[in-house]
Amino acid sequence: MKMYEKLSALYHTLFSREIPMKRVLIVEDDPAITVALKDGFEYEGFTVLLASDGETGLRMASEKELDLIILDVMLPRISGFDICKTLRNNRKQTPIIMLTARGQEIDKVLGLKMGADDYVTKPFSFMELMARVEAVLRRTARHEENQDIYQFADITIDLKKYEAHKNGELLDLSPREIKILKYFIDHKGEVVTRDQLLDVVWGYNSVPLTRTVDMHIAKLRQKIEETPTDPKYIITVHRVGYKFTG
Repeated sequence: MKMYEKLSALYHTLFSREIPMKRVLIVEDDPAITVALKDGFEYEGFTVLLASDGETGLRMASEKELDLIILDVMLPRISGFDICKTLRNNRKQTPIIMLTARGQEIDKVLGLKMGADDYVTKPFSFMELMARVEAVLRRTARHEENQDIYQFADITIDLKKYEAHKNGELLDLSPREIKILKYFIDHKGEVVTRDQLLDVVWGYNSVPLTRTVDMHIAKLRQKIEETPTDPKYIITVHRVGYKFTG
């Protein structure tokens, strides 16, 4: 690891590289590779989540708010190809870089057709992987910049400025309420659980009282719904959470 740290420091100096704190899920069943990737990404400032089989990886990738997924192709239970395909079919657009030990061109093509953003063939250097990661995250950032403004009905939300207007008048929304709306927008039409909102908006996985979420949703409805008691845009899914239809 010391050698990598020296090389990484040199790479920082040469390219003036800065990567903000992001969440990466590593789905890999080889313990040695997992440890190396975890150490490398944590050194680069990432929050790292781990899954050692395809079933766990798919569940975490579906439920967690992530910035990146490092996905091995050959996994127990569910293959990386199937995970990638399922996520894309479910409109989960988290960037995916696939890891493959195979050298056949068809495997690389298949991964990209399934919706992967890039691939790296084993064995690989961590610096090579990071170069791919940076490229993918830059493309994602450019794409997101074009999606800062969201409109539904008579409401316009500027996700970059953390502002919202209704009929042209500024709505008094808190930063947390904007975060809730952003998460709903990113998952439009999907059922969002209270635990998901707690994880993303409040920054922790669970608390004794999920009533916290319900109270914030009630206040948000008062501001954006025409009839808060009969909501049109933030629909309650009994015993599960909410669905945004804006």
